[in-house]
Amino acid sequence: MAIGRLTAPVFFGTADPLMVPHLKTALAGPLLDLERRFLDRMPEIERWLRTQRQEREIPFYASVDLRNAGFKLAPVDTNLFPGGFNNLNPDSLPLCVQAIQSAVERVCADARGVLLIPENHTRNVHYLQNVATLEQILRQAGMRVRIGTLLPGVREPVRIELPSGDKLTFEPLAHHDRRVGVGDFDPCMVLLNNDLSAGVPQALRGIDQPITPPLSAGWHNRRKSQHFAAYANVAREFAALLDIDPWLLDPYFGVCGEIDFQDRAGEECLASNVASLLERVGRKYAEYRIQEKPFAIVKADAGTYGMGIMTVREPNDVRGLNRKQRNKMAVVKEGLQVESVIIQEGVPTFESIDDAIAEPVVYMIDRYVVGGFYRMHAERGKDENLNAPGAQFVSLAFESPCIPDLAGPSGCPPNRFYAYGVVARLAQLAASIEIEALEEKPAPVVRAVAL
Repeated sequence: MAIGRLTAPVFFGTADPLMVPHLKTALAGPLLDLERRFLDRMPEIERWLRTQRQEREIPFYASVDLRNAGFKLAPVDTNLFPGGFNNLNPDSLPLCVQAIQSAVERVCADARGVLLIPENHTRNVHYLQNVATLEQILRQAGMRVRIGTLLPGVREPVRIELPSGDKLTFEPLAHHDRRVGVGDFDPCMVLLNNDLSAGVPQALRGIDQPITPPLSAGWHNRRKSQHFAAYANVAREFAALLDIDPWLLDPYFGVCGEIDFQDRAGEECLASNVASLLERVGRKYAEYRIQEKPFAIVKADAGTYGMGIMTVREPNDVRGLNRKQRNKMAVVKEGLQVESVIIQEGVPTFESIDDAIAEPVVYMIDRYVVGGFYRMHAERGKDENLNAPGAQFVSLAFESPCIPDLAGPSGCPPNRFYAYGVVARLAQLAASIEIEALEEKPAPVVRAVAL
């Protein structure tokens, strides 16, 4: 099939390498103490993380969205199929290559060939650039790489040329004798960059090659509430180690497990959970004398790409939603119906770049923090979801975002980024616990809905 040329509709900028977001509130009180505690207790922290990893199978890769409120630093989402490797600082790619080698060795030590299976976003130039970057990292790690597509109806290779000059070739999957590949390529392992929102495709069932992340970790099976329940346990244990309040690291949450936005079913359950959560957070704000109004984020319990999310400040905000609001919340990626939502404590972000609200996203491969970027949005507020159309990305300000400056003050870029890396690794550990549980239970039925 002929090469198709894609053009980028939105510019995603890279800032000056010395740039670090401005923290609108002074880094003081609880978070200043927290960062200082991280630096002072670094040997105990790193030892604790090592011992925890020895007991778990760490995800092949992951990204964690964080929120820095000045008084609290917490994860708000953990993605096991990260799609923004193109937004990392190019200087971090050698660390990515080294980490990929470690991750591949753990999955399949004698691997020479990797089959990369991406999402079906063949018109999303930014996602495709992520695929090109991931392919480059794998090749530089010494792997032979081919890209297999799950797009229905593809019978021959599809070649795409990106604005960057990179070229991708998507090939139809071939299933033979309990193995999957493309053409005459028989890979040693399969690497998913597709979150399987619509379920496990037949082409990936019953094959002998190792698949990572595991099929059970797709959004057809995962629930955010299960992840944050695991994270709450991790945060409590970690907080006990440092003798701190776990709330400084952990967003409270609730769940409404039976909801239908189209039929307004579960509306009172949702309002009741919002009221309960806001009351809990309000007590913590009073305890720490925080002069902010608590808010909550209601989002689909499964799914990604910033779909099915709304900010609520009062229980009545979720009563009597209009048709547009209900349509927005009713379905997520792949047209899947939302039947369960998580009501999560809203963590305001007080970081900004050029007057645009920003939040850090930390990327990990195997046990290594390999980099990250700031997601920024000029049209969103400190209490809103930034993962929305119009977002831009600025790579982290230096090459080694998990190496602190032990002689520097709390709040300086290396020490702020070290704190990010610690909290992100706590979320990664929670994902390990979550995946273990997912492997032991049957996957739920996934239903699509047409609006």
